[in-house]
Amino acid sequence: MKKYFVTVALLAVIAACNNSGTESETSDSSSTEAPAAPSNDLSSNPDYQKGLALVASNDCLTCHKVDEKVTGPAYRDVANKFENTPENVSMLAQKVINGSVGDWGQVAMTPHPALSQADAEQMVKYILLLRNK
Repeated sequence: MKKYFVTVALLAVIAACNNSGTESETSDSSSTEAPAAPSNDLSSNPDYQKGLALVASNDCLTCHKVDEKVTGPAYRDVANKFENTPENVSMLAQKVINGSVGDWGQVAMTPHPALSQADAEQMVKYILLLRNK
């Protein structure tokens, strides 16, 4: 069990460190991710705009994409699993800030303690807007 925990922790550190020097890649990725939104136009929604900007300016796109599982789940899968309620927004924001493991397999999501609760909630609101209708 100890060996397993060390392996998961090592993978999380590697994933977190994988962001170095990819700021321009993240910006490029965010521009290609926006069109993957559902057919109704979300681009004028303030929660969508603010959340997308925060996702693009942090290391989120290292492990997540809108419609494709990478290290973590696809954003649309998260949106389809959780209803857009204030309780879920708060709970998911805490998972972004504190990290988590087990909800989507055994790969840990690294914590992001530098994020404010408000910014994490804005990111979650963006993600939950991607729900298939």
